[in-house]
Amino acid sequence: MTVEPGVRVGQNSDASVIERSWEEPEAFAVLFDRHADSVHGYAARRLGAEAAEDVMAETFTTAFQQRFRYNTELANARPWLFGIATNLIGRHRRAEARRLKALGRLPSAAPGHQAEETVADRVAARVSAQAVRSELAGALARLPARHRDVLLLVAWADLGYEEVARALELPVGTVRSRLHRARKKVREALGGSDPTAFREESDDE
Repeated sequence: MTVEPGVRVGQNSDASVIERSWEEPEAFAVLFDRHADSVHGYAARRLGAEAAEDVMAETFTTAFQQRFRYNTELANARPWLFGIATNLIGRHRRAEARRLKALGRLPSAAPGHQAEETVADRVAARVSAQAVRSELAGALARLPARHRDVLLLVAWADLGYEEVARALELPVGTVRSRLHRARKKVREALGGSDPTAFREESDDE
């Protein structure tokens, strides 16, 4: 069995839980307990909290139905689960695009009208963050969906390149190419900065 950093091994690995669920379906609940929050968080950032509930539930329903096809040589099921979630999010492309465009149009309030300096400082920090979020949302909305999927699986789901390749069933080279293009567009939109660049390309080499 392939062992990946930070992944439980032996009888506690995701793969062993899935394999056990073939005979004991109730064992699959362990996988839900481990990964439901992160799948929900990823879906919520892309579609909003209400839609995220449906995506998260359907992700694990689909995973349960497909558990007999899981490659148990892969200890960590996160890429598989996030791949399912991303495919489900793909059914909501228009809703995601509308949400991102709406966030991109949010105005930035000026902090200078606050009476107290301490309050003004807090508001200024919040406005700065909001401005970045608005600009980032606009940049993400303009990305092709295939590039946005790769970028957000790295930045928001915290998957490595090989994990994204596994999730989306793509060659690693394609993942790197799409990520490079997506980050270039984001940097251009944000004047050179890229808040999605949490993982450098050298990390997975």
